[in-house]
Amino acid sequence: MTVFVDIGPLDAIPQQGARVVKTAQGCVAVFRTADDRVFALEDRCPHKGGPLSEGIVHGTSVTCPLHNWVFDMNSGTAQGADEGLVRTFATKVQQGRVLIDATLIRRSNAA
Repeated sequence: MTVFVDIGPLDAIPQQGARVVKTAQGCVAVFRTADDRVFALEDRCPHKGGPLSEGIVHGTSVTCPLHNWVFDMNSGTAQGADEGLVRTFATKVQQGRVLIDATLIRRSNAA
């Protein structure tokens, strides 16, 4: 069973934009589509390390700001001729609040 943690109000994320959540596992880009769906992806393009949170959101895709790689936010896979994958994280919206998979937040580095 997935446990979720509240990361803030939906309105804090601009439509067709993103905000960054810093976690023990690295930065996560949380995106909001034009129709208020929310997706969370690792905030690093596998091609050249570009910050996906600064990319262009269109539909359920985001385009990397560095070299225009396009990622499906549902699966994290690169679309078209490019090959790549970014990690995705479960999200949901409840009562205007954005929730993200808590295992991402709770993990810490093992010694």
